[in-house]
Amino acid sequence: MTSKQLEASVDYLHSKGFAEPEIGIVLGSGLGRMADEITDPRVAHYHNIPNFPLATVEFHSGKLLYGMLGGKKAVVMQGRFHLYEGYDLTEVTYPIRVMHQLGIKKLLISNAAGALNPQYRKGQLMLIDDHINLQGGSPLAFKNVSEFGERFADMSRPYDSAMSETLAALAVEFKIDLHRGVYVSMTGPQLETRAEYRMLRMLGADAVGMSTVPEVIVANHLKLPVVAVSVLTDECDPDHLEPVRVAEILAVAARAEPNLVKLFLGLIARI
Repeated sequence: MTSKQLEASVDYLHSKGFAEPEIGIVLGSGLGRMADEITDPRVAHYHNIPNFPLATVEFHSGKLLYGMLGGKKAVVMQGRFHLYEGYDLTEVTYPIRVMHQLGIKKLLISNAAGALNPQYRKGQLMLIDDHINLQGGSPLAFKNVSEFGERFADMSRPYDSAMSETLAALAVEFKIDLHRGVYVSMTGPQLETRAEYRMLRMLGADAVGMSTVPEVIVANHLKLPVVAVSVLTDECDPDHLEPVRVAEILAVAARAEPNLVKLFLGLIARI
């Protein structure tokens, strides 16, 4: 990755009217309804943005949206990238760097995840308080990383405390079940075995997915405050494990999404 590549991406988006967004948002699998809240959206499809990866997952939309959201200028990533699509971690996180170059000051991330904690139920939400990176690499492991920030990024508190506390307060106000826990990120695309679920529970994880952690690492590298929420779409009980159907995961995400939208819009209005 080079600064010239970033400049080309940003110049294109400027030409499409993406001007000084304050908020960046990444929407996870089955969580596209937030985009419907944008006023007078401008659209940039990934395949038109110079140096951007292309979304290859059929239920990921593949476009950046820009407009007013909760009274603030926002850029929304509808469809993200994953290691399991064949990209490396630098490519997976490239859009975060582009949104930062555009000017965002806060980053909000969502994902669909499996519930490891036996107290959690599908359809509920989990505020990510910490994470475990089991993707086997780092998005900061490239030669010229120091051009973009300090190589040895601090990860003692990767998720912004102020935004997290605001989300927790909003959940109480809106009577939304919002757990707080540890997210573990796997490579995928296969889901985990019973033995792997047991291992992840022993490691202290409350939810498991295949995204988010690389994006959060890069946000911390850029000193960009970030908060993340998982929509729990299935229950990963190794003793009563049922085969997972993607259609059911997406259906659960769709049912839970209004609560996520309500929390994110409330947060945007208060930051």
